[in-house]
Amino acid sequence: MKGETLTYFEAIILGVVQGLAEFLPISSSGHLALLQHFFGVESDRVLMFTVMLHIGTLVSVFVMYWKDIWALIKELFLMIADLITGKGLRIKERPTRKLGLMIIWATVPTTVMGLLFNDFFESLNSKLWAIGIGWLITGCMLYFSEKLGKSVKDIDKMNFRNGFFIGVLQGIAICPGISRSGSTMVGGLITGLKRDFAVRFAFLISIPSILGAAVLEIPAAMKASSVGLEMGPLIAGVVVSAVCGILAIKAMIRVVVDRKLKWFAYYVWALGVFTIVYNVVTA
Repeated sequence: MKGETLTYFEAIILGVVQGLAEFLPISSSGHLALLQHFFGVESDRVLMFTVMLHIGTLVSVFVMYWKDIWALIKELFLMIADLITGKGLRIKERPTRKLGLMIIWATVPTTVMGLLFNDFFESLNSKLWAIGIGWLITGCMLYFSEKLGKSVKDIDKMNFRNGFFIGVLQGIAICPGISRSGSTMVGGLITGLKRDFAVRFAFLISIPSILGAAVLEIPAAMKASSVGLEMGPLIAGVVVSAVCGILAIKAMIRVVVDRKLKWFAYYVWALGVFTIVYNVVTA
């Protein structure tokens, strides 16, 4: 398929995978890399398309959490007004404000790790054994997270150490095969967040993470000699990605609350073993 136009079939399949795997704890980067390998699609050819798929998944989060996002935007201006008038941050009195600051704080280690190690992790996208190991690690995180005790913290009891720890795990998830959503949800559970809040926080901090990933990829995408990226397949892929993302978010809320993450652990373990064995056999 080298040098060919990206077809509707390829665009829709990649859109489905991105939309589902971005929010299900199975690693969208790993799945996309694996599909590109089997389809014979050059990564440079679909780099701009991949950037646009990130936009599609961002739409999913905005649709599902628009009330939270709007409340956070309003709280930002109220916080600025409080700072100007000398009232301070008042995070104990304003839980939405504290949530916004936690999102920013969690994004700090993710951003630092992304800037420092992005090139290294990007180089692993073409190495199936590395992706397979990433899936095995993801499976272990998901499986053992179900063994944790009660989760009792809401935003009122969450502290900045919790937010930083979750942000570090999100940074590690730059590695293909390690799920971003899985890492942040597990991080929330490890720090004692309530299960429904752990999901909510994981998806809200995905906004700067997904946007940042797209921004980092834009320069390379502009330089890449992408061939025949037509508007039709592009729109189809983005729309499918957004719709599948919404479905995945709804599913994950129920999965985490019902303690069923272990089923995804079995899936990524199987996929990890298959990928490593396939890489060894075909090397």
